[in-house]
Amino acid sequence: MNNAVLDRKRDALLVVDLQNDFCAGGSLAVEGGDQVVAPINRILPLFDNIAFTQDWHPADHVSFASAWPGRSLYDSVEADGIPQVLWPDHCVQGSRGAAFHQSLETDRASVILRKGARARLDSYSAFFENDRSTPTGLDGWLRGIGASELYVAGLATDFCVFFTVLDALRLGYKVRVLEDAIRAVDIPPGGAARALGTMRRERAAFIDSRTLG
Repeated sequence: MNNAVLDRKRDALLVVDLQNDFCAGGSLAVEGGDQVVAPINRILPLFDNIAFTQDWHPADHVSFASAWPGRSLYDSVEADGIPQVLWPDHCVQGSRGAAFHQSLETDRASVILRKGARARLDSYSAFFENDRSTPTGLDGWLRGIGASELYVAGLATDFCVFFTVLDALRLGYKVRVLEDAIRAVDIPPGGAARALGTMRRERAAFIDSRTLG
């Protein structure tokens, strides 16, 4: 477990998709998803620069199994040449499921970035849509404030957290994953372990949020 010393001007906290549909009772609930709220709320006051991301899908989004007659949940397909997992309908724009968890202290956010808002394009990473070229604006915001190190928390470990961490590393940021403030959907089974292994091999550091103060 690595300790970290925060630099309030150069460090930023990224909270990924901590929304109702990914928590208990949601349409795509991640086991233990609610448990990340408390450690995230505890460390929010330690950061000056905080970004929240929010899945924000139209009702006919390409990632929904309901948009693919004859296909089943969690099937893998291609949509306009881009690999796509088919999920339950989730985080539909303006719905309760798309809202942040009610206990999350969202008033502390410096910026909220909505992603996956195009009907034919999903977005796992907080930096790019799944075409790997359309930016969300997060990189521009981070560079604008002079941030060079990113602390990452949220849902889910093996999808949106995973792709966010890999993109952050590729873009040259130092990345620390708050291991007590992430949870995995683990679809397909074993995906969580593979994601964790890959992030470590790519030199993401893993720390416990309690080491931050």
